[in-house]
Amino acid sequence: MLENEKPRRAFGLAATGVLAGCLVGAAGLVAVAPVASAAACSDVQVLFARGTGEPVGIGRTGQAFVDSLRGDLKGESIAVSAVNYPASDDFMQAVAGARDAAAQVQSFAASCPATSIVLGGYSQGAAVVDLITADPAQTFGFGVPMPPEVADHVAAVAVFGNPSQKIGRPLTANSPLYGAKTIELCNGADPVCSPGDDRAAHSLYPQAGLTDQAASFVADRVKGHSSGAPVDEMSAAVTPR
Repeated sequence: MLENEKPRRAFGLAATGVLAGCLVGAAGLVAVAPVASAAACSDVQVLFARGTGEPVGIGRTGQAFVDSLRGDLKGESIAVSAVNYPASDDFMQAVAGARDAAAQVQSFAASCPATSIVLGGYSQGAAVVDLITADPAQTFGFGVPMPPEVADHVAAVAVFGNPSQKIGRPLTANSPLYGAKTIELCNGADPVCSPGDDRAAHSLYPQAGLTDQAASFVADRVKGHSSGAPVDEMSAAVTPR
């Protein structure tokens, strides 16, 4: 999310139920056939969803997180992919982001089963991650986000400024498969994810050191992660230090 993004709009994603209304009946993700060869597989694959209004790519918060993660995982090859979605003020498009993210994750898992997948998202992008990882009963009627066996390939999840925290549904508490491997950070009184009203805080995750904190958490879990089961066979909220 850019410096001039309006947090109250992102907050509306959770507080007014805009996203809830548009997700009903959006189930039915389609797995994507493998697209990478074993030779092209990296040790770690990061998939990040940017915030509202950020240019195409992984966004400023996502880039700070990835840069820090590279420093924490020196010697490991790290590939990075962005969720392809508008990230606009039309929060209905978060569903499109969820579909794209779920398809990418399943493709990574099928193509490179030994790769440790890391999921990340900021603001509206955090909501996208919620939609593919949270308990289906808690994701506003979205349905089953991804096949359960895909979770074995995901080493860690990092979300920043997650709107679901604002309404008492943090990913860490509402995802049986991913909650324990998730770090969910809210910057002080960021109104998008807390009862506070420090709007500037929503744009300051890198400056507050929270992308570094998330990278440290993720790196520890990547180091201890073991994946490899073929796809076809196949959490506690953190307070900023």
